[in-house]
Amino acid sequence: MEGIPVRARVYVACAALGALLCLLPLPAVRTPWWALALLAALYAGCEQIARRRFAGTFYPVLLAGAFLLPPPAAALVAVPGALLSQGAGVRRLWRAAQLALAVWAAARVHWALGGRDAVVAPDFPYALLPAGAAVLAFCLVLTVLDGSILVVAERVPARRAWRGLFLRSLAPIAVHGLAGLMMAVLWRSPYGPVAALLVLLPMGVSWWVFAQVHRERAAHQATIRALVQAVDIKDGYTRGHSERVGQASMMIARELGMDAERVEVLRFAGILHDVGKLGVPTRLLRKDGPLTPEERRIIELHPEYGHEMVRGISFLGEARGAVLHHHERLDGSGYPYGLVGAQIPESARVVAVADAFDAMTSNRSYSRARPVPVALAELERCAGTHFDPRMVQALVRSVARHGWHPAVTAEAPRPPRPRSTVVQR
Repeated sequence: MEGIPVRARVYVACAALGALLCLLPLPAVRTPWWALALLAALYAGCEQIARRRFAGTFYPVLLAGAFLLPPPAAALVAVPGALLSQGAGVRRLWRAAQLALAVWAAARVHWALGGRDAVVAPDFPYALLPAGAAVLAFCLVLTVLDGSILVVAERVPARRAWRGLFLRSLAPIAVHGLAGLMMAVLWRSPYGPVAALLVLLPMGVSWWVFAQVHRERAAHQATIRALVQAVDIKDGYTRGHSERVGQASMMIARELGMDAERVEVLRFAGILHDVGKLGVPTRLLRKDGPLTPEERRIIELHPEYGHEMVRGISFLGEARGAVLHHHERLDGSGYPYGLVGAQIPESARVVAVADAFDAMTSNRSYSRARPVPVALAELERCAGTHFDPRMVQALVRSVARHGWHPAVTAEAPRPPRPRSTVVQR
């Protein structure tokens, strides 16, 4: 329990006491003990596998218990698996209390709405009503407890602790609840518990697939993070610039109504747009004085260097084109190839606006940060020549709606040189 605040320990103790009160009527309740023991063992096994392989919790068995057993017995199903899970003792106690309270609430709601009879003699679609209400109760209790522990243990503001928590968890728990209902119906059918256990097979396979996708996504994020950190270390004046350009690119893409997958790709494009600076000598990136024509030519090679670095990363998709072309201009005066208008990929036109906007609103070695309205006005002035007007207007609308709060990127600001353009190194 070391490192856990006293107030959090007291809160966990209160939750455990509440769970114990839910379990107290158990001796007086007619309970099929063999079913309780089987479900508890099954949940404990699933919990171990889920925690080690999928980094998640497997709720179908718990919800099947809520649909099959009296509330005190259903609450007990969660306790052995939670107490045997990994982690500090107080965390395991908290998990056991939290799940016991949630399952007890789900079982109470299910039985109060006549769900037991609907499961014993399957009555569809009516059986979905008490099951759905039970899932809502289960999700609501988990949400209340999860948010409360954040408020108590970590002093997270209440509004932030619960914001979106219920809606984010409802969809996956609803899927688990449907699987739990299928288990309960089959359990009560002539085919018995063996048939009910077969429901777990497709659920396990689908969860495994989801876990693989999650791991692949995490690997993608780690790859991008490593590249960006390398650029930030090399060019300290633009530290944090890549993440902000990714955020601005995402804002533009959303304002243009792009789908979620493409918005994510454009975020990657913004984050990685300057990765080619790894191939540029550090002395040029950090130079305070004016660049010579030869030095500027060297720096202007960074889009091509970046494209070579990311060309083999298949998941980046059109982000690779943005890395190569984000310094092109609509009038053909950009680099590296002097593309004109629609010849420039749309992703590159998005990142070009995001890049210029953050460059103007952040302190650099060669310029002081401009106010956001001034930067937007400069982008609008250059729209149609340097930048795509659609992208500029999308950013203007998004900033008006959501705001923009750029951080200072230079660790040690130096006197800036006056610059009248939005050209970035």
